[in-house]
Amino acid sequence: MIVVTGGAGFIGSNLIQALNGEGEERILVIDRRGDNFRNLSDLRISDFMEPEDFRRAIEAGHSFGSITAIYHQGACADTTSSDERYMMENNFAFSRAVLHFALDGKIPLVYASSASVYGTSHDSRALPTNERPLNLYAQSKLAFDNYFRGLTGRAESTVVGLRYFNVYGPRERYKGRMASMVYQLFKQVEESGSAKLFEGTDGYGNGEQRRDFVFVGDVVRINLFFARLTKVRRGIFNVGTGTGRSFNDVARAVITNLGAGNIQYIPFPSELEGKYQSFTQADLTALRAASWNAAFTSIEDGVAVSARAWTEGS
Repeated sequence: MIVVTGGAGFIGSNLIQALNGEGEERILVIDRRGDNFRNLSDLRISDFMEPEDFRRAIEAGHSFGSITAIYHQGACADTTSSDERYMMENNFAFSRAVLHFALDGKIPLVYASSASVYGTSHDSRALPTNERPLNLYAQSKLAFDNYFRGLTGRAESTVVGLRYFNVYGPRERYKGRMASMVYQLFKQVEESGSAKLFEGTDGYGNGEQRRDFVFVGDVVRINLFFARLTKVRRGIFNVGTGTGRSFNDVARAVITNLGAGNIQYIPFPSELEGKYQSFTQADLTALRAASWNAAFTSIEDGVAVSARAWTEGS
């Protein structure tokens, strides 16, 4: 059996779709019921549990039989939240319980971290000197990364944290304001005919702020790669393309796929000054050293696939 936390969510449901495509259906989904549940309608799973029930079960010693891998994608991803207790309970305490369950059972664990831990740093090597979280969400992710780092030497099975950069793709429509900027721009052009981008800031021209946008299909493949390694691997790895692309590039790709639209530049909000990432780009040195050598999907190809799915309602 395979466990996928956050299995009804964006990345989790794409993982399950890939596993189903290989004929795997013995999948235990851990998630909360909500709008994300539409993502499970076309997928095959064997069971479902609420996070609190799963945590109580594993802390009580329930084994769930033979588990071949845990993909821990579940988290509170609201970057605007100020509820520290809720954020730490979901993103730290629950993750800690899953980690110890995996370590005790020697079950390969791949968990979702976040590139948000780097904040305004332009150096994205996974080193403490580069980690400058700007919000509570990023702080909670870094807290768990550091907890895992403290146990790395004792782990006898694969435990890998993946610091996702800006993931986009099918099955994220339900996320609303927390959906990727790629999807947000798609919706803007679809509904109003215009993609609204910030005017120049931090030395970048209008719409030229850059992010490392990574297609969800690539993220899924990297999750599967690490969980299936025959050699035990422990560490934290960046997951992005290694190339920052401008918001102008994204907007043009969206407009091309919708067949019409334009770009409008709006003033940069004063409340975001000092809190905005004008540049992100994954350092892939560690990922490549771990033998992940596949090419990444370009923003043009990824937007083309995503736009078709979003237009169809996924």
